[in-house]
Amino acid sequence: MAAQTVVTPGLDPVPSKKVKPRDAARVPGERSLVASPTTWVVWAATAAFFVLLIGILVSVVVDSFGKSWFRGWLPESWSTSWYAGAWDQYGMTQIIGVTLGVALAVIVVSVVVGVPAAYLLARRSFPLKRLVTLLFLLPVLMPPITYGIPLATVMYNLGLARTITAVILVNLVPSVPFVIMTMTPFIEQINPSIEAAARMSGARMRQVFTKILFPLLVPGVLASAILVLVRTVGMFDLTFLVSGPGSDTLVVAIYRAMTAAGGGEARQLISAMAVVYTATMMLILIVALRFVSPTQLVARVRETRED
Repeated sequence: MAAQTVVTPGLDPVPSKKVKPRDAARVPGERSLVASPTTWVVWAATAAFFVLLIGILVSVVVDSFGKSWFRGWLPESWSTSWYAGAWDQYGMTQIIGVTLGVALAVIVVSVVVGVPAAYLLARRSFPLKRLVTLLFLLPVLMPPITYGIPLATVMYNLGLARTITAVILVNLVPSVPFVIMTMTPFIEQINPSIEAAARMSGARMRQVFTKILFPLLVPGVLASAILVLVRTVGMFDLTFLVSGPGSDTLVVAIYRAMTAAGGGEARQLISAMAVVYTATMMLILIVALRFVSPTQLVARVRETRED
């Protein structure tokens, strides 16, 4: 169809644009429902990932509650006896207590050491600063097993192996640098003039840090603590190398139970432990996210930058 010509008195004829039926029917501001092939591929891959993930989780949960699950898609009967058996046989109360105790100790020490170190890196210039920053990055970037074996050797030589103290110490190696690398950019966003004004008013460095800086750093500290918590609870390599009876965390206890299992009912006991581990991690994240959220963290960074 040829383009129409619009004639306006006193003006030259201007050919009108050809309007496609699909564009003519679209309401202004309305999004098109026709997606590109790339978009469909991305959505399909995302959907496949979630279906696979949910399928794995559901199968483990069903296995932890089911009995005689051999003939159909679902077990013939359901029971919570696997959880009671795992609790009694593997001492889940002590294992969960050790896991939470180790995680709490690692968080406290990492924050107490990491936040002042991050402040020095953000505010001070000194020789070999880049080298020091690189050294802090190494435990975060390197696989834990590469430095876990030398650490375990040191712990055994010092007589600390198979103790909770050794588990805490080895988990501090990646956790402290993790807090430093997380908090350094956050501190750099805070206007140094706030500290200068407080010092001109007679405040000491300790007062500036505790009464002015720390309230501004609370979202960053909480975010770092959450990440360290998740990392410590899920850390297998370092913990496995130095832990033992009475100092195993939950993830290591699951591995030891799996390697010692002889089949049969042991598989369902391990599934029950895996469900307890997953539920514990989800509960930790839900409780932690009630105190700090990514939007709160971003909003606080923007406020300090504007100040």
